[in-house]
Amino acid sequence: MSDLPDDTTVHATQHALGELAANRADDTALDTLASSEVLLPAPEGVEDTDPQAVTLPVLEQDDGAQLVPVFTTPDRMHQALPQIHRYHRVPLGALAQGWPSDELSLAIDAGAPEEVTLTGGGVRTLLTRPGR
Repeated sequence: MSDLPDDTTVHATQHALGELAANRADDTALDTLASSEVLLPAPEGVEDTDPQAVTLPVLEQDDGAQLVPVFTTPDRMHQALPQIHRYHRVPLGALAQGWPSDELSLAIDAGAPEEVTLTGGGVRTLLTRPGR
């Protein structure tokens, strides 16, 4: 596990999620989100061989759609995925820049009131902000 983001950063990220849930075109909220760090669940029993590389946890929905969940706090991660206790703290903008497929969606704070889910194309176009 890595250090947690500070409360001010978490609040700003969660506020940006709330704004985006209401208006996906909010550039200020997108900039805040793209520059924030999120917690990427790490499966138990998987050895981290390269500290610079992370394995994306892919969940399959009932309809066959695949998504990667990320969270703003350990509490939100534990509410959605109680079996997961390990995570990596990663910059969301960097994660978006290396997004592997348009078929893979990103769910930010799944199950929370501010949950935002982006398609693979949305991850790249909305979160890969100029200057990042």
